[in-house]
Amino acid sequence: MELSKLSDIFDVEYGNSFELNRLKKNKKGVNFVSRTAKNNGISAVVDPIYGVKPFPNGVITVSLGGSVLEAFVQPLPFYTGYHIYCLTPKSKMSDAVKLYYCSCIRANKYRYNYGRQANRTLRELLIPSIDSIPKKIATTDLSIYDGLNQPSTKVQLELNTSNWKSFVFDDLFEIERGKGPRKKDLNGKGNIPFVTSTDQNNGWTDFTEVEAIHEGNTIGVNRNGSVAYAFYQPVPFCSTEDVHIFKPKFKMNKYIGLFLATLIRQEKYRYNYGRKWGIGRMKISTIKLPVDTKGNPDWDFMERYIKSLNYSKQV
Repeated sequence: MELSKLSDIFDVEYGNSFELNRLKKNKKGVNFVSRTAKNNGISAVVDPIYGVKPFPNGVITVSLGGSVLEAFVQPLPFYTGYHIYCLTPKSKMSDAVKLYYCSCIRANKYRYNYGRQANRTLRELLIPSIDSIPKKIATTDLSIYDGLNQPSTKVQLELNTSNWKSFVFDDLFEIERGKGPRKKDLNGKGNIPFVTSTDQNNGWTDFTEVEAIHEGNTIGVNRNGSVAYAFYQPVPFCSTEDVHIFKPKFKMNKYIGLFLATLIRQEKYRYNYGRKWGIGRMKISTIKLPVDTKGNPDWDFMERYIKSLNYSKQV
């Protein structure tokens, strides 16, 4: 593969260096890109700044400090905070190729850390040349993904937690220990998901030929490792003993399961490597939920709320 300097492929310029605390937030304003690794680098939306033209959409932003070398294609015009470089292709480039280059840039994160930033060396960073881009990337049409961010319903709902009530997990779920083959015995074959106590990929780390032990439409909750990470499991699966399985005592669907898994994950601050969330503690732990007029969990609201969120159309 032929490599080129980043500055041979992109015009590289420094961002605005604005301070967010001096700007006024406005949901209908201009995106503000900072050094965060989340939300495509966008940390706020602010009022337009008189006399300052935003960077155009389609530009790649790269963090030079903080979350070093986080790179994103910006879909809308934007301003930036400190230590952000903006990359504009020197020749016409599709969004698919831009995303490919973002991945190439991120692949060099290991070279940097909090004490070694990328402001002096980014222009010299070696990345694949234009001629070395894989054909699959160069011919990808991203328009096939248009509309994937849409909600299932146009009804907008807000969360008001002031009237939520606490419920004991043991009253809502049957909680059982995870069961399955040993992780060391897996070979990647089969089509049954194998769930472990990770915080990635919905808990799936492998597949197994062993017959599924746990039912789908349940929630896997980590007692160890990435403690309290919870994922809705849509299909039958196997797991390690570090994952406990929450089988609902009520009628649950994928929308309610996603709502509950998100709330369960909020409990992770209570636990760590030295303080596990064992099955005994789980059973007596509580969760606050929205309630109906009779004081029972409002399952209907939970479903409708998830359906009102962006991307829910893909659930």
